[in-house]
Amino acid sequence: MPKIRIRYLKEQIPRLSYVDGKSDWIDLRAAEDVELKAGEFRLIPLGVAMELPEGYEAHVVPRSSTYKNYGIIQTNHMGVIDESYCGDNDQWFFPAYALRDTRIQEGDRICQFRIMKHQPMILFEEVECLGHEDRGGIGSTGRK
Repeated sequence: MPKIRIRYLKEQIPRLSYVDGKSDWIDLRAAEDVELKAGEFRLIPLGVAMELPEGYEAHVVPRSSTYKNYGIIQTNHMGVIDESYCGDNDQWFFPAYALRDTRIQEGDRICQFRIMKHQPMILFEEVECLGHEDRGGIGSTGRK
């Protein structure tokens, strides 16, 4: 099991943990109160800095309820934090864009992360033909 060293940048931030039996993603929380007007962008501090194991990266995405509850979306759709972002003040942030006026309170769970191994080195082989039948394009499997 990889060990991750974590520095909490605010003492009152709840400590990270798994949601028992529900997911292998770990929730992250806003580290301060944030008010956004529709159309505003803000890096929301998450109150943690981490030292990921060598060869690993964190994938940070919104929780499924983030848009419904707060009206924000993550501007980069998925954040990737690699193991080189590991300084004492390399705080993790959630890049939020508000689609409606909203208020996020300190401690609200707004995103989640998981740790993944880096993609292995791959080689591309250029060919004239892949030799498989076409599936039919984007959306070809239907709606139901």
